[in-house]
Amino acid sequence: MAAISQLIKSAIRPACRALSSKASPHAAEGASLGPTFALSDEQREIVDMTKKFVREEIIPVAAHHDKTGEYPWAIVKKAWELGLMNNHIPADIGGTDMSIVTSCLIAEELAYGCTGIMTALEGSGLGQTPVILAGNAEQKKKYLGRLLEEPLVAAYCVTEPGAGSDVNGVKTRAEKKGDEWILNGQKMWITNGGVANWYFVLARTNPDPKCPASKAFTGFIVERETPGLTPGRKEQNMGQRASDTRGITFEDVRVPKENVLIGEGAGFKVAMGTFDKTRPPVAAGAVGLAQRCLDEALKYALERKTFGVPIAAHQAISFMLADMAIGVETARLITMKSAWEVDQGRRNSYYAAIAKCYAADMANRVASDAVQVFGGNGFNTDYPVEKLMRDAKIYQIYEGTSQIQRLIISRSMIDSAKGKSL
Repeated sequence: MAAISQLIKSAIRPACRALSSKASPHAAEGASLGPTFALSDEQREIVDMTKKFVREEIIPVAAHHDKTGEYPWAIVKKAWELGLMNNHIPADIGGTDMSIVTSCLIAEELAYGCTGIMTALEGSGLGQTPVILAGNAEQKKKYLGRLLEEPLVAAYCVTEPGAGSDVNGVKTRAEKKGDEWILNGQKMWITNGGVANWYFVLARTNPDPKCPASKAFTGFIVERETPGLTPGRKEQNMGQRASDTRGITFEDVRVPKENVLIGEGAGFKVAMGTFDKTRPPVAAGAVGLAQRCLDEALKYALERKTFGVPIAAHQAISFMLADMAIGVETARLITMKSAWEVDQGRRNSYYAAIAKCYAADMANRVASDAVQVFGGNGFNTDYPVEKLMRDAKIYQIYEGTSQIQRLIISRSMIDSAKGKSL
């Protein structure tokens, strides 16, 4: 592992900077030659190192974290040391400013090992993104710089007990008093909720219920140790149990005005803009899970025999495997398309929604088929596909349900038909 770490530090970190979303090394060529599916040498190196990390560090302990629900701090620290975290932090404060395409390559490999552990790592990226997009120089240096200095994680606090898909239903409120804001309310289903060093929090600052969402909410950076901020118990979820998911209560939490992102009323724009960058890696996670399901099912189908031949020789199974492969490959393509759009500096809400929706639905279908290929064994915890099927379901729920993605897609199509740009 020491050798891997040295290679990452000497080759991968500089490579990540070269693969900045602001300037792809092959952008000029790509613009004239058209699409290419070739990875750069640096990207291939990153993928190979991530595969090795997953094989040696994640897969051997994935079942343990699933059974115990223990947060994977040891893996978080190793991933941080290898440069597999905080990859979108700007280079001017010490980050690698990695492209979204490259981060999706990493996310897929991490998810192949365990999507719960991948979510623990990716959840910190979600919490960071509002600061990356909307933070001023001082905020970025203080809060993003802190994540570069030691293996800490951030969290994204928007969802509430009564407000998930309907962000306009957020009840957590913030009232300005002098040079501070006073937060009161409750958040729910917060990834990294009990382990985060700081949080992005969306709160209503305009009490008028008729105020449009675009002006009613403000985004705040809130320190974990602020008096009045209390994480709840760790939720016992169906899958992705390595991820630390909790409710967060805010009782007269004082936040200095310096911790407001952009300004009063800009929170909704910041919160929603975040998803354009984070949904592609989430979709990549679904692809990674589905690829693992396919690999496990194919391996089992070649080993398990019925009627004197491997079950892969039966058309019923071979066609099922073929359909699984079709789903994985097509989901990977639209995921990379949605990531590429971000890297070109364009708004990608439409493509990100398609990628997240399609990959999530596909992963659930492929996981279910993998269990079917395993038969009775697939229903048993001694075999890997049982966990994979439980882990897959959340992809249709978090970071916008599949239904919400369809709403985004249909609205984009309608707006486009009326003459507006996608």
